Amino acid sequence: MARSQHYILLAVAAMALALLASPVAAAKSFNITKILAAHPEYSKFNAMLSKTRLAYDINRRQTITVLAVDNAAMAALDQYSLPTVRHILSLHVLVDYYGAKKLRGLPNGATASASMFQATGAAGGMSGYVNITSHKGGKIDFVSQDADDTATPSRYVKSIKELPYDIAVLQVSSVLSSSEAEAPVPPPAPVDLVELLSKKYCKSFAELVAGNDDVFRALNETKDNGLTLFCPVDAAVSAFAPKYKNLTAKAKTAILLYHAVPDYFSLQLLKSNNGMVSTLATTSYVKKDYSFDVKNDDEDVTLATKVVTSTITATVGDSEPLAVYAVSKFLQPKELFKVVQAPAPAPEPSKKKGKTGDADDESSSDDSDDSTADNGAAAPAVFGRWATVAATVGAALALLG
Repeated sequence: MARSQHYILLAVAAMALALLASPVAAAKSFNITKILAAHPEYSKFNAMLSKTRLAYDINRRQTITVLAVDNAAMAALDQYSLPTVRHILSLHVLVDYYGAKKLRGLPNGATASASMFQATGAAGGMSGYVNITSHKGGKIDFVSQDADDTATPSRYVKSIKELPYDIAVLQVSSVLSSSEAEAPVPPPAPVDLVELLSKKYCKSFAELVAGNDDVFRALNETKDNGLTLFCPVDAAVSAFAPKYKNLTAKAKTAILLYHAVPDYFSLQLLKSNNGMVSTLATTSYVKKDYSFDVKNDDEDVTLATKVVTSTITATVGDSEPLAVYAVSKFLQPKELFKVVQAPAPAPEPSKKKGKTGDADDESSSDDSDDSTADNGAAAPAVFGRWATVAATVGAALALLG
């Protein structure tokens, strides 16, 4: 056990330094779904990453290793529920980079890496760590920290795709065994979303959701698999009402879906990270972006859409997989409304004043919903650098306690 803890602490220190030393701007973007789509032998693994929402989580991180298994090996997961499969497969996502070269050059031939199962807080103790051992002859084994002594190690087969030092996608021989990851996950308690919104701060927004069949259905189909909803407070809905009434039916649906992110984000995660997030509108309108920027300043979290900036004012409900937060303003996407330009520099006294490009955030909407499209298929949220470091260091400190 002491040796395992030693490897874990070495891995924590190395990963933290690597993450903090490399600039965010240098990170490359990647899409795990597209990477695996070129290899049909992993189609079942790829499909399950999307179904469990792990693909979204992988794409928004900046340093990651994915341990993929082929279609035959995926049969081992047939007996488990979807939430349990998510836990098992999150053990196959290491929050550090391990390309083939790095694996063969491990110090002392062994290390331990935190997985996404550990980094997200779903795992307890050391169960979310994966031990990596390089043997003589080039064989490399992966074993979860809490695997039974009789469990067969999952062996490295080959490298599928590497983008040093952003993502490595490797094939391993079998699904990792972990008693905690394989444990049944209790189903989420039933939640009446409209009732929840009506009780706290967001009664007017609840009425808009209840009155739109497409939005009501989309939110309820998503909430049990991961949903973060930002609901404008009643005063914000009232202030926006004149604009909302002038939107087309299609635009009304889009703007309501724009307030929903198809993943669960705790308030702590929102407070500790910045980055773009995709919304349910992104997935519903293929040729549109419909993303916004999450920013934090100490305890304040803001949502910037390039049209308005809204602030989280209260937590309406937070119980994974559903989080609902009240916000100060109705979110207005650039796909429907005029972008607010940055203030122009003050002119020199001797020069004539030109027209400003500023737009008031109460600008008129584009009812046709035909504004210039961004690439909505590539709007992953880029959360992760500090969250990964914090979660991993925290887990390591817990081991020493």
